[in-house]
Amino acid sequence: MEEKRHTSLHYEKELQEIKNNLIYLGAVTEKAIQNAMKSLSERNSNMARKVIKDDDEIDKMDADIEERCIRILALRQPTAIDLRFITTAIKITGHLERIGDMAVNIAEKAIQLNEEPILKPYIDLPRMADLVGEMIKDSLDSFIRNDLNMADKVRRTEQVTDDLNEQIFRELLTFMMEDSKTIHRALMIMQVSKNLERIADHTKGIADMVTYMVTGENVRHQTSIISGEESA
Repeated sequence: MEEKRHTSLHYEKELQEIKNNLIYLGAVTEKAIQNAMKSLSERNSNMARKVIKDDDEIDKMDADIEERCIRILALRQPTAIDLRFITTAIKITGHLERIGDMAVNIAEKAIQLNEEPILKPYIDLPRMADLVGEMIKDSLDSFIRNDLNMADKVRRTEQVTDDLNEQIFRELLTFMMEDSKTIHRALMIMQVSKNLERIADHTKGIADMVTYMVTGENVRHQTSIISGEESA
C-alpha cells in the first residue's frame, strides 16, 4: 500500500528547508575535514586553528535543524513517511555534528604534528580524507534522492576506509618497533587515521538511516541491499 504524504504547501516548504539546511551543513563539515587534512599535509597550523574555531558554526546549524524538526513534530501531524523523514533528519544532523567534532580532533593533532619533524610522507591519510568526503556527499545525495543504491555504495566504501586505517596502523607500528623516538608522532598519526575511520562510520550511519526512511526497515547489522555483505 502506497504511503500518503501531506498536501500543505507550507508544510512542504518546511521540509524542503530542512533538506537544504542539511545539504549546507554537509558541505560545511566536508570542508572542515578537507581543511583539517590540508593543515596537516601543508603544515599550516593557522588553518587548523580556523577549523577549530569554525566548529561553533556547525554546532549552531545542528541545533537549528534539530529545533526545526522538533517544531514540526510538535505542531504538525506527520504521516508515517514524513515522520520517518523528520526522525532521519534529526539523526543525520547529529552524525554531521559529530563529523565536525572529528575534524576538530584532526586539526588539533595537526597543530601538534606540525611542531614535530615529519615522520613519513602523508599518502594514505589524504586518500582516506578524500574517500570520507565523497561518502558525506553520497550519503546526503542518497537522503535527498531516496536512493538506496547510493546508500549501499556508502556502506561498501566504509569497508575500504577500514582497510586503509588498518594498513596505516600496521605501517606506523613498524616505525615504532624500529625506533622508539617515533612513538609519539606515530600515535598522533594513528589518531588522525582513527578519526577519519570514525567519520566513515558516521556516513554509514547516515546511509543506514536513509534506508530506514525509504523502506521503514532497520538495516543495521543486516545484509547489504546490493552487495550481500553484512552491514556492521
